[in-house]
Amino acid sequence: MKNSTLNMTEGNTTSLLIKFSIPMLIGNLFQQLYNIVDSVIVGKLVGADALAAVGVTGPMGFFFFALCNGIGSGGGIVTSQCFGSGDTKDVKSCISNVGYIMVAFPFVVGIAAFFLAGPLLKLLDTPEVIFADALAYLQILCIGLVFVSVYNYVSSMLRALGDSKTPLYFLIFSCILNTVLDVLFVKSFHMGVIGAGVATLIAQFVSGVACLIFAFRTNPFFKLSKSDWKINGEVIRRSVKIGIPLSLQFSLIAISTMALQRVVNAFGAVAVAAFTATSRVEQVIHQPYQTLSAALSTYTGQNFGAKKQDRVLLGYRKGMKLMVLFTILMLLVMQFFGKQITMIFINEAEVIDMGAKSLKITSWFYFFLGLIYVVRGVLNGVGDSFFALFNGIIEVIGRFTFPVLMTMIPVFGLWGIWWSVGVVWLLSGITAWFRYIWFRKKTIGLQEMVKTPE
Repeated sequence: MKNSTLNMTEGNTTSLLIKFSIPMLIGNLFQQLYNIVDSVIVGKLVGADALAAVGVTGPMGFFFFALCNGIGSGGGIVTSQCFGSGDTKDVKSCISNVGYIMVAFPFVVGIAAFFLAGPLLKLLDTPEVIFADALAYLQILCIGLVFVSVYNYVSSMLRALGDSKTPLYFLIFSCILNTVLDVLFVKSFHMGVIGAGVATLIAQFVSGVACLIFAFRTNPFFKLSKSDWKINGEVIRRSVKIGIPLSLQFSLIAISTMALQRVVNAFGAVAVAAFTATSRVEQVIHQPYQTLSAALSTYTGQNFGAKKQDRVLLGYRKGMKLMVLFTILMLLVMQFFGKQITMIFINEAEVIDMGAKSLKITSWFYFFLGLIYVVRGVLNGVGDSFFALFNGIIEVIGRFTFPVLMTMIPVFGLWGIWWSVGVVWLLSGITAWFRYIWFRKKTIGLQEMVKTPE
């Protein structure tokens, strides 16, 4: 298993980013298939109302997940910095102590989320016709929150060590299992939305537990001695210091998405179904950006820990180039094939037409979405926790104001929903870029003239 780790403090930056990103991108796409498979099977076999019920839970599910995932991301950044500095003892201490956090915190959040699910759905004015199915699906996701967090804990630790392949293998198996169970429960057992939720819960359990067992048995850094299991206050403090702002950022984004969902709900079940379909597509679009961001975070963390600030700057420039290439490709795909993509999720012509036009609108703003992720990856890697929180606040303000205002303008109307999504990306992207420029001058710029060969 020595080859499973990847030292990113030496070698060609572009090659390292691509080598690290590809397995993680495939894994992220398979992870998105959980939601996509649920949506496709429910939408095709049950109908538009069932698809809307699954879709309306998305922002709330993301909110509960975000509370836990931020802490894990913070622990991953600390681990990558320790790995970059060559301190094996601290790496093992990170693995055990982040594990403590990632078991206890999701358990508490999951219990609270289960009982808050109903009131939150009512707060968002969820249409009555889909309320019961939406509540059942969301509560099942809350039960499975701890299993999702276990998997994400293990994968964040492995990725901090440069291993993006191992998490992929378990995701592929889990996604296949989820698909089989979806068909079984929804089509054969006629369990509807509840069947899709139960299938996801079982698949998440298998993925999380299996990945954890495999890591402890095969990865040398997971072979912990008795002393490695001791509570390390410094590791917990650093993980929480970085992780809490990340959790708040993710949570604020989720809250802002719920605010947008409330606006969508007011336009009825057809609009909710179309928004659900386009949201699922954009979740896939997010994955290459998110993967590049995670690669940059690990790359930056390792190099920042090794005090190679010049390679941090190089990583940002190479990451930007990769992001622009992908953005151009996706813009062309959405402009010319948006209708065909929407047809994957639903049969109703009205929903398909609405979804296709929506994708054309939002795709013009993909560059700013990518900019957010590139900057976030670099700044997270150096431990800039302030940006995470600040950027989340900017997005919340945008999502609470722009959807309401733009849907009130006659020239936009219903389409203001999707125009507002793009405008929020624009605002957040520009804010992120200015933060990077400031941070580079204050923290990294002193080393800018020192060059290390790629």
